[in-house]
Amino acid sequence: MGSAWHRGAVLVLLAALLLTGLSLALAAPPARAASAAHLPAVTDLAAETRAASQRGEPLVVLVTLPNCGYCEAVRRNYLGPQAAAGQLAARELDMSAATPIRDAEGRATTARAWAREHGIRFAPTVLFLDGKGRPAAPPLRGMQPDFYGAYLEQSLDTARAAMAATAGGR
Repeated sequence: MGSAWHRGAVLVLLAALLLTGLSLALAAPPARAASAAHLPAVTDLAAETRAASQRGEPLVVLVTLPNCGYCEAVRRNYLGPQAAAGQLAARELDMSAATPIRDAEGRATTARAWAREHGIRFAPTVLFLDGKGRPAAPPLRGMQPDFYGAYLEQSLDTARAAMAATAGGR
């Protein structure tokens, strides 16, 4: 009986260790995934927000930094799959890059200058922009792994409702 109890205790301990390791892996994503695909880059916010708005959707902009594990987790687990399935229009902007872009007014700027001008200081930050490049919902800053999907869906619903109310009140 002692050895059966011992084997059972060892199995419970191993299961607990496996669950703890899985929880830690999900809570703190690795700095980079080997096959990390990026969302299409922001190039022309006026055109990109207008195109999304014509489909009744906000433009979702993932603001990132290089080697940001949380940025990769948001891209890989949430925005990438939804964009690939046609559920949302999404773009990516590296807040540290001197990449040239056009802002919502059509002015030439850089990704870094645009992020700074809009007070973005954290990565990841997810923006929900209406057809004129204005916020349609509050941004999601950082990543809360336990409820991130719910926060994202709530923000998308808020943005869609705000855009529908604006479209109906023209």
